[in-house]
Amino acid sequence: MRIAIIDLGTNTFNILIVKVNHVKSYTHLYQSKISVKLGEGGINKNYIEVLPFQRGIEGLKTYKQTMERFYVQKVFAFATSAIRMASNGKDFLEAAKQETGIDVTIISGEKEAELIYYGVRNALQLTNETSLIIDIGGGSTEFIIANKNIIFWKQSFLLGAARLLEMFTPSDRIKEKELLEVVNYLSGELKPLFEAIKKYPITELIGSSGSFDSLAEMIAHKFYTPEILKKKTEYVFDLKDFKIIYEMIIKSNNAERIQIKGLIEMRVDMIVISSIIVNFVLQSFNISKMRLSTYALKEGMLYEIMNSKI
Repeated sequence: MRIAIIDLGTNTFNILIVKVNHVKSYTHLYQSKISVKLGEGGINKNYIEVLPFQRGIEGLKTYKQTMERFYVQKVFAFATSAIRMASNGKDFLEAAKQETGIDVTIISGEKEAELIYYGVRNALQLTNETSLIIDIGGGSTEFIIANKNIIFWKQSFLLGAARLLEMFTPSDRIKEKELLEVVNYLSGELKPLFEAIKKYPITELIGSSGSFDSLAEMIAHKFYTPEILKKKTEYVFDLKDFKIIYEMIIKSNNAERIQIKGLIEMRVDMIVISSIIVNFVLQSFNISKMRLSTYALKEGMLYEIMNSKI
């Protein structure tokens, strides 16, 4: 059977198409992402504005054509923070069904965190030691404390990069005062995380896809070669590399960031907020090891599907 998994995120709609084999294995056929910026102009009003709404529908129309090209037999589409929180989120799902025939299910932040864990666990080797997994989305950021066998704690926070960017609207080149405002806000909002880490001490940070992909790409282009990331589902960061890239991001404006090799255009503005979140977590918990998982939510959904009767 050929199945498609569509993750309707706040910034991007992601698709993964696989052919499921008989013995709980699959063949990867296609994957892609479309920048829709669904939260643009309305994320902190919990509303999907007209243009982002239409961009989202057009994105799904594109994916419908893609699925027809790959003879997809079953579709699993799920929506996260922007649609979950929006007062017109159900209107979007109804329009999606009417115009594309795609049924979309809204998942909770807790479910999102669980699926991210499954995705990460299939990308890299977790051990008996405790890891902090972070997925920085556009509308929300998920934090999961887990090892290879169990999730000890998980929570979804309304701390997505697009949400914070619109909330703080920092200068083109972020000022020290503006950076501190973001850091102070994170300190207050993430108190439950601080309590959880006291209870479950962690040994490393694992960043799931998205912004962490961009950080790894920038590091690869600047210090090594892009080839080091090819066909890899895991990357181990040198934190000295991260620190240099972080300083470069913080000290640059949009025009300068768009020239940075490895940074895709749709993340040029949000990478500032994302890198502040990453640096805040590294510093707050004195973390000395950081890894990238290129698998995230959609791969976690695939894992769940593969382990059920589809």
